[in-house]
Amino acid sequence: MQAAAIATEGAETISIAGELAVCDRSGALFFPALGLLVVSDLHLEKGSAFARRGAMVPPYDTAATLSKLAATICTFRPSTVVSLGDSFHDGRGAERMPDIFRDELLAMMTGRDWFWVAGNHDPKPPAGLPGQTVRELAVGGIVLRHEPTGAACDGEIAGHLHPGARIVRRGRSVRRPCFATDGRRLVMPAFGAYTGALNVRDRAFSRLFDWGLFRALMLGRSRVYPIAGSMLHPG
Repeated sequence: MQAAAIATEGAETISIAGELAVCDRSGALFFPALGLLVVSDLHLEKGSAFARRGAMVPPYDTAATLSKLAATICTFRPSTVVSLGDSFHDGRGAERMPDIFRDELLAMMTGRDWFWVAGNHDPKPPAGLPGQTVRELAVGGIVLRHEPTGAACDGEIAGHLHPGARIVRRGRSVRRPCFATDGRRLVMPAFGAYTGALNVRDRAFSRLFDWGLFRALMLGRSRVYPIAGSMLHPG
C-alpha cells in the first residue's frame, strides 16, 4: 500500500464496480489491493509495420513505449501486469522487435505474472515471449477484455477505442487522451507512443456509459484531470 500511496501523486483514484483503482498520468491503471497494473494498446513495432508498407516514420515508437512502461512498473511494482490487447501493431510485431527491446521487455516481465489479452491487431500469442495469452480475464469483480461489449456491464475494463477528450475554455481548446468511465465500465487510453485518440463524444462510445455519471480523466503533463461529461466538446 505504501507504493500505491506514493504513486497517486498527480493521479486520480476512482472506483470501478467497487474496486479502487489509480488512474495514472502515464495512461496505466493500477489496482492497489490486487497488485494489478493494466495498460492497453501499446502498438509496439507500429513504426516497423508502416515501414514494411513503404510509409516511413521515425522508428522510435517501441523505445518510447517501453521506456514509459518500465518507468510505470518501477513506480507501482505490480505483481501482475495485463496488456489489454493490441500490444503489437500486427501479428508479426514480436518477431520484428529488435533484441535490445526484447531484452528490455523480458526484464520487466521477470518475477511477475503477465497476461497478453488478444486484440484485433494481435489475436495470437506474441512469438518468443513468455506470459499467458487470453481472450479476457476476470480478476476480483473486474473483467478485462480488449473491446468493450455493447451491453450494459458492471466491472468491465476495455481498450481498443483510444478515448480522448476535448474541452474549450476562454477561447482555448485542449485535447488529450483520457480514461472514460461512469463507475461501472472503464475504457482505457492507448498507452503506445504512436497512437491517436477518438473523441469520447463520438457515437462509438454512445451506448457504453451512463452519461449522467460519466467522467473523462484527461492525461495532463503532470497530473490527471477529472472532467464531467457536460464540459466535453464534441469536436
